[in-house]
Amino acid sequence: MSPKFKGAILPVMMVVGFVAAADFMALQASAQDAPVTSSTADNTRVNQRDRSADTIKPTDQPNDKDDIKLLSAVRRAVVDDKSISVLAHNVKIVVMSGAVMLRGPVKSQEEKLQVGKIVAGVPGVSEITNELDVKQ
Repeated sequence: MSPKFKGAILPVMMVVGFVAAADFMALQASAQDAPVTSSTADNTRVNQRDRSADTIKPTDQPNDKDDIKLLSAVRRAVVDDKSISVLAHNVKIVVMSGAVMLRGPVKSQEEKLQVGKIVAGVPGVSEITNELDVKQ
């Protein structure tokens, strides 16, 4: 590199750095000022339902050996079915005395029904409460 350009590199790099920092700060400011336009982001109703003391949650899962074994079989059947989405693979499952409760989001009404059919095919399931929500 020639001596006359050697001293100019540092100031040029500083200017480039300042310009990049200014662009980044402007980008952050515009992202913060942008209004939220999605009406589907409101899940207040679901949150209120989930906070209710009457709602069965995965933490209510009994430690009964048979229920845990059935829960494992149901979860395995749901996860092993590759025809449903990852969203459906991750539904909440609670088993109490052979009764299975399903909660959480799925992609469509068809997928909700499909998850119910998968669970119904697991030996030992006596009842299914399908409270899966179709994600809009």
